[in-house]
Amino acid sequence: MDIGTLNERGLHRALKSHYIVDGDQEEIQVDGFVVDIVTSDRQLIEIQTTGFSSIKGKLNRLLEKNRVLVVHPIAGIRHIVKLQKENNFETVVRRSPKKGRISHIVNELVSIPDLLNHPNFSLEVVLVEEEEYRVFDPSRTRRRQGWTIVGRELIRILDTKKFQSSEDLFGLLLKRLPKEFTTADLSIALGEPRFIAQRFAYCLRKAGSAFVCGKNGNTLVYRKNK
Repeated sequence: MDIGTLNERGLHRALKSHYIVDGDQEEIQVDGFVVDIVTSDRQLIEIQTTGFSSIKGKLNRLLEKNRVLVVHPIAGIRHIVKLQKENNFETVVRRSPKKGRISHIVNELVSIPDLLNHPNFSLEVVLVEEEEYRVFDPSRTRRRQGWTIVGRELIRILDTKKFQSSEDLFGLLLKRLPKEFTTADLSIALGEPRFIAQRFAYCLRKAGSAFVCGKNGNTLVYRKNK
């Protein structure tokens, strides 16, 4: 495995190849920013494989005059590939027990909840099976016991979900919510831990799709906006 080629043929490039079609342009400068894809009908497509906080300013500027689709992958299945330098990069592979779900997009949406209802903004979450490449870095032993991520590779796309407004977040619920609900209710309806439900509620409230209508002890009670 040539570590130097990982970024060139990684997850970002694979997703860009998946979304680009004849007539589109790639790596085009728009309003002072380089955009991954500009479609033939002038929609901008940004492939964002990392967090959203780093592109908040870019999105705010581009959305003033352009339709923007953000594409974000979540690893539903991840194979961790450790490259052993001492063995001429012989690989050790194991499957991660962590399984991402489309609902985990709220972990990133907390950075841009106000954009969910912007008329020019849309988001496509791509659930993927991927390989994650790591090498050992003795200077970073506190994180992953010194193993550093150097690349991600797409194996296949498992599912996709498009969001065009904050209202679409309710489509992630596995069970019906009561008229007035708490994050405990959200946790059950989502089938997710409480911290995911708390981020979900935050996004709904900041986007204007739900509001705080009271308290149950110290617990906030929410109601969906009509």
